[in-house]
Amino acid sequence: MKSLLLAALLSLTGLAQAADPATVPAVAYDESANAKEDLKKALVAARADQRKVLLVFGANWCPDCRVLDQTLKSERNASLVAKEFAVVKVDIGRYDKNMDLSRAYGEPTKKGIPAVVVLSPDNEVLYATKAGELANTRKMSEEGVYGFFRDMAAQAQAKK
Repeated sequence: MKSLLLAALLSLTGLAQAADPATVPAVAYDESANAKEDLKKALVAARADQRKVLLVFGANWCPDCRVLDQTLKSERNASLVAKEFAVVKVDIGRYDKNMDLSRAYGEPTKKGIPAVVVLSPDNEVLYATKAGELANTRKMSEEGVYGFFRDMAAQAQAKK
């Protein structure tokens, strides 16, 4: 009973785990994708429908990256992300792929992955993780992830 109460309390406070990495798919990033081409297409789409572009830097070996990917597919998070962003997932391999994109947008991967950057349709940085804000996604609740992206979208909107 005590453990059930503790789990409920942790869930309410946003400290419960979003998902166990062992239960999420092992592949979240297309390792053969051309991130630069995907970004170009996303910027065109963002201009057409007045959304922002969300770059999500990560890798398949990273449990937090896979958990974030899974969490963003939940109904509530998926709805928010689809409404606000054209999404580009950027595989960084073992910090040996697409690092030029990370550098171009202020090195959001420097303090850990997953890392995100929000771009205007004109390719201007509106928001970027700088302090490893998502590097502990396994310890964030689904509500915590939703709140992070909701607040990030609001900050980006204010800069628009």
